Amino acid sequence: MTHARIRPAGAADVPAVKAVTDAAYHPYIARIGVVPQPMEADHAANVAAGKVFVTGDPVAGLVVLEAFPGHLFLDSIAVHPDVHGQGVGRRLLDFVDTHARALGLGEVRLYTNALMWENQEIYPKYGYDVVERRVDGPYDRIHYRKVLD
Repeated sequence: MTHARIRPAGAADVPAVKAVTDAAYHPYIARIGVVPQPMEADHAANVAAGKVFVTGDPVAGLVVLEAFPGHLFLDSIAVHPDVHGQGVGRRLLDFVDTHARALGLGEVRLYTNALMWENQEIYPKYGYDVVERRVDGPYDRIHYRKVLD
């Protein structure tokens, strides 16, 4: 599993993208008091737009990416709880950097809910710096950026 390639998601992957996203984010509902935004995403539209990349057979992890002028936005990263600790998240984050560079983008941006404190420990280990904390509607978010060398 840990060496499965990362590939663009296809239409047949949409149910797995939803299932892995739901499994990854469901534990946060009670903590943050709202459904995490990735669970409410239009997965079929994101896949059709080429924004979703998956790994595993069956799918065990994924990222949702969107390119903007000057940076790549990491909209969501989800790893199925059954494969936590197997390096899937690390490989996905490495892929994000590689993909940004391939697009000629020198920066990756993301945000996480302030109550998802696990992420606040993880992202700095991968070179992300806090930019700001901002409330967007019901979401209290910490925004990060990583400048690629």
